[in-house]
Amino acid sequence: MKINRIDHVSINVNDLSEAKAFFLDLGLEVQAEWELDGEQLDRIVGLNDVKTACVGLGIPDGQTWIELVKFYKPSDEKDIQQPFANTLGIRHICFAVEDIEVVVAKLKKRGTEIFSEIQQYEESHKLCYVRGPEGIILELAEKLG
Repeated sequence: MKINRIDHVSINVNDLSEAKAFFLDLGLEVQAEWELDGEQLDRIVGLNDVKTACVGLGIPDGQTWIELVKFYKPSDEKDIQQPFANTLGIRHICFAVEDIEVVVAKLKKRGTEIFSEIQQYEESHKLCYVRGPEGIILELAEKLG
């Protein structure tokens, strides 16, 4: 058995337009948009009477993408959870960026919650955690040298 690559990371959101705008503003590009419903989707995700809208976002030369998903039916009755960096489970997505100061300044101007100021980790990276729409945690990393 061989795993070739991570294909995508899926993020469920309530406000698909706002989440899409956030990631476009961050520098990703729309790769695809679609809506799905029907019995086959019900079987795939293990739910009944499913209807979704999806946006696939990626970087121009990358293979991996982020898939934003809005479940119209059935809806999640628990609403948006606000996890912390130490909450168990899948917790954040890390983006390698070229100029972390510019990216963080742009996000601050947009009103994005910044967990901390930019920190230098040894001589290898500058790092910063931010909270995107609906509690999505992103790590920004600029490689040094």
